[in-house]
Amino acid sequence: MSGPSQRRPARRPTGSAPQTRRVQPARRVAYDVLRAVSESDAYANLLLPSAISDARLTPQDAALATELTYGTLRRRGTYDAVIEAAAGRSTAGIDPAVLDALRLAAHQLLATRVASHAAVNESVNLVTAEVGRGPAGFANAVLRRISRDTPGQWQERIEQGARSDDERLGLRTAHPVWIIRALRRALAADGRVSELEELLDADNVSPEVTLVALPGLAEPGEPRRPYAPTAFGSPGGDPLALISASGGTIRVQDEGSQLVALALAGAKPITAGEKWLDLCAGPGGKTALLASIARENEVVLEANEVVPTRARLVRNALKAVPGEVIVHEQDGRHLTQENRGVFDRILVDAPCTGLGALRRRPEARWRKSPSDVAELAELQTELLAGALDALAPGGVVAYVTCSPHLAETSGIVAEVLRTRDDVTRLDAAAVISDVAMSPIDLAGDGSGHVQLWPHRHGTDAMFLALLQRDSKGEDR
Repeated sequence: MSGPSQRRPARRPTGSAPQTRRVQPARRVAYDVLRAVSESDAYANLLLPSAISDARLTPQDAALATELTYGTLRRRGTYDAVIEAAAGRSTAGIDPAVLDALRLAAHQLLATRVASHAAVNESVNLVTAEVGRGPAGFANAVLRRISRDTPGQWQERIEQGARSDDERLGLRTAHPVWIIRALRRALAADGRVSELEELLDADNVSPEVTLVALPGLAEPGEPRRPYAPTAFGSPGGDPLALISASGGTIRVQDEGSQLVALALAGAKPITAGEKWLDLCAGPGGKTALLASIARENEVVLEANEVVPTRARLVRNALKAVPGEVIVHEQDGRHLTQENRGVFDRILVDAPCTGLGALRRRPEARWRKSPSDVAELAELQTELLAGALDALAPGGVVAYVTCSPHLAETSGIVAEVLRTRDDVTRLDAAAVISDVAMSPIDLAGDGSGHVQLWPHRHGTDAMFLALLQRDSKGEDR
């Protein structure tokens, strides 16, 4: 994973003229979040809501700050190509604080209805305040150069410099080439390779807010989502009031995340007294859903999260569910080896690249690299293998990733099962179809695994495999 910039962001030199023009609040919030993402590897979806609240933005300004932040992050690669063409230099040679202001302005100039003079002037004011008058003059020249041509002219210009069809597609859809190729392979395995551009376009559309109603504790509202019986859409406006009034029994959760948790519960009939484990539980959304199902069926649920801050999030998520759920803070590989043959159902929501959630985490596409896949694959393999060891005879593991990358999905399952003769693949597609309230189009590669897609199902690109340990199995 790429780390934060090693260069300290420049600030206005001591003794230079102070900022005399106030920056519009929504742009200031957007810029500050962009700087945190660039400088500290912050996550925009976690930081932006608090930044909006702290700035006390009006609803109109909050909507503008959200669009500017996510839009700039989402299309950063394309905007960098435009900035390089307009500046006549590589973005690597531009001060990071200036570069983020240029990106913010480029988004306004090329993808919004913001007046050109406002986009340029406000961004120049930001650079003046953050770095000084000299760099502000450079920013002014670059942005005025960008503003002279239309978005279509800039797109044509940067695509002309592409070295391959995939690079050209990446500039058009704002995806790194390696991600485009990984998604193409994943779609091909699912029999959907012709849908690549539709998927890339879907990654650039902000998802609708989806809520979950914890079974036995809350009822889904309207509008209902098509598949998960627990899922419904936001009734309009900020759903925070509804969530707060529910005491946490209603919360935001992607429908795909709900479906994979429901599939583990629905993989076979539940018997009172079963013992379940959510092995990689943070931040706790799926844990709370499983806990509410466990409560209704007299099942014991345990959770595990190795990162203490995320473990606290799991405990907070569980406060809405009556009863006790033990939350361990261990390396999941150690926990499973200490509990061989213990659990009847285990959710392995494995750490992954998150390529299936690019709609809601737009910076992830520029933050990840192919080397991350290799590093994560080793951990994913060990977590799944350990979970299978921790199953009681007849128990079921749900292996889940929020990534369609084959090296994180079917490749992991195949590698783990290569050396095992005590595990059977269940038909996850049949289970999902049973769980869903309406027919769901699941193509698949014949393995029984499930791959959900943003452009086809309106969910994150969640992968699911269900693996059952033989009923007469013994501890390995």
